[in-house]
Amino acid sequence: MPVPPVAAKVPHSTTLHGTTWEDPYFWLREKTDPKVIAHLEAENGYYEAMSAHTKGLQKSLFDEMLARIQEDDASVPVKKGPWLYYTRTEEGRAYPLYCRRPVDGGDESVMLDVNVAAEGLDYFSLGSFAVSPDHNLLAYTTDTDGSERYTLRIRDLGTGEDLADEVANLKWHVAWASDNRTVFYTIADHADRPYKVLRHAVGTAAEADVEVFHEEDERFFCGVTRTRNGQFVVVGMESKITSEVWLIDADKPDSEPTLVAAREQSVEYEVSAHGDTLFIRTNADGATNFKLMKAPTASPGRENWVEVIAHRPEVMLADVDAFENHLVLEERPGGLPTLRIVDLRTGSSRAVDFDEATWTLEGANNPEFDTDAFRFTFQSPRTPPTVIDVDLESLEQTVRKVEAVLGGFNRDDYETARVFATADDGTQIPISLCYKKGTPLDGTAPLLLMGYGSYGIVYDPYFSSTRISLLDRGWVSGVAHIRGGGELGRPWYEAGKFLTKTTTFTDYVRCARFLAEENWTSSERLAAWGGSAGGLLMGASINLDAEAFGAIVAHVPFVDVINTMIDPELPLTVIEWEEWGNPLHDPKYFEYMRSYAPYENLSAKAYPPMYITAGLNDPRVGYWEPAKWAARLRELKTDDNPVLLRTHMGAGHAGKTGRYGKLEDVARDYAFLLDTLGAGAANA
Repeated sequence: MPVPPVAAKVPHSTTLHGTTWEDPYFWLREKTDPKVIAHLEAENGYYEAMSAHTKGLQKSLFDEMLARIQEDDASVPVKKGPWLYYTRTEEGRAYPLYCRRPVDGGDESVMLDVNVAAEGLDYFSLGSFAVSPDHNLLAYTTDTDGSERYTLRIRDLGTGEDLADEVANLKWHVAWASDNRTVFYTIADHADRPYKVLRHAVGTAAEADVEVFHEEDERFFCGVTRTRNGQFVVVGMESKITSEVWLIDADKPDSEPTLVAAREQSVEYEVSAHGDTLFIRTNADGATNFKLMKAPTASPGRENWVEVIAHRPEVMLADVDAFENHLVLEERPGGLPTLRIVDLRTGSSRAVDFDEATWTLEGANNPEFDTDAFRFTFQSPRTPPTVIDVDLESLEQTVRKVEAVLGGFNRDDYETARVFATADDGTQIPISLCYKKGTPLDGTAPLLLMGYGSYGIVYDPYFSSTRISLLDRGWVSGVAHIRGGGELGRPWYEAGKFLTKTTTFTDYVRCARFLAEENWTSSERLAAWGGSAGGLLMGASINLDAEAFGAIVAHVPFVDVINTMIDPELPLTVIEWEEWGNPLHDPKYFEYMRSYAPYENLSAKAYPPMYITAGLNDPRVGYWEPAKWAARLRELKTDDNPVLLRTHMGAGHAGKTGRYGKLEDVARDYAFLLDTLGAGAANA
């Protein structure tokens, strides 16, 4: 059997708040050290050797997952002005083509073939894609190494050629002004924080771009977008718990921005433009689950806000979309997303009904302000993504497209369920489940339990055609809707952050134990799955109760919590102090973090088999976090279970790009689980 790599121990100690601790693997942070790259490559070699016997299984999984995908496919066209915009894919090509055709009929025009743009590159990610108001120019951004640093280019859609314009170091968003020659964008500082908004004039050098905003507070990110009605370019400043919005007249891109409301600690708000009125979704004045206000566009300060929809403690107001005659509200009563349509002419409102045990939905691209239909995508663990137009007058739903799932898939062959585990404090924790009919629910079925539980992010159950490869092998799939996430509103989030963060981990462990107690699975056959902050969940949970799990898959896990959160030079650290607390300056957060940090709390005991991934260019979770964790696990654990680490040497936080590369990654994950748990592999 191959010998796992042994990371060299290099003495390193840190002292903070009177506490000194040793970190012998701190040296793995030095990416420029050839020994670090050699160690990561040795880890990859060990992974390949240890998984060599599953190569056939990986190939079988890849082939069957690919066989479910309709490779020649197209999205539902979206009308914007005189054009219908859509994407399509072609058999044998990894990336989509962005296309359009005239509304009144005519030939297709390919605006951007991502396959051509990505040719010869191991990694390619398309960031922003924004067509100018007159539909003649395309502003798009690309990342070629996973660092999430983008380059802006401008394409002439008449000739299909890129102009000479090229701006580097962008972060995510761009927005056009109405003059069709001005583009607003954000750039990053040394800590990867979007901190400036600049204005670029098409046809000029990047060096001539004008600074519009400079956010000096390191807790805040800048963002830029354009309102649906085209009225404003919106510049937003956001920390984790505070926001501030400025408006630039889109018809006057050189004009001075207008402040909506000055930032106030712990007050969040966002705006939707509607002519003379701004609709404002906010948590001001104790509206924990948010409320809807309005204000005159000409004088939008807090003193002029008027209530439209009051705060409701039992219902999260998750999103607001403004159209000419209607508002579309996304609400979360009881933890499940719903839509409510408000008629702005009458003030009446009605809910859109759905019929599933558990589901998720999200608004699709709805670019036109004057419309009588709202497009959204609905899905559940057994229902493929379904594009639906709801008539804003009648509420009649029209299905525009159901994602094709080939290979004989029938949603009626599967069941969904929503069950509740009782947490240590008596709170009921929802769990969404899916399984194939006929699967024995007597404790013998393997179960994949996914979780996240941070940042108030909603982890609704979604459809995955790849996961059918587990369900058809007798697995149950589940999502634990633990506190720290946003499924049951803002209080659910706040119950799992700061000095209550450990609630997230105890909730997850309790869900795992509940599923075994209720014979959905057994602890030996329960696989835990999480990434990023969900990887923190994996690490903290196995430290609490390693025997509750039969296997762990941890993608880019945030496990070196203390060393990361005391280093303000790292990307995200300062802004994340409002999520985890500030251990650098506040001893109580330091001590609390020490109580759960996965890396520091490893001990000499048995741990389940683990498959861990990292990205060398990851700006969110440094590659060294999973590398250090794997090294320390091997040093301390008392069992013979494998700890496999695989680092994407040319990618970042999200791993491979392109649909085939992503399928290869999923096939590796599933092969590890099937092989490790001996559950369904024989049916490959």
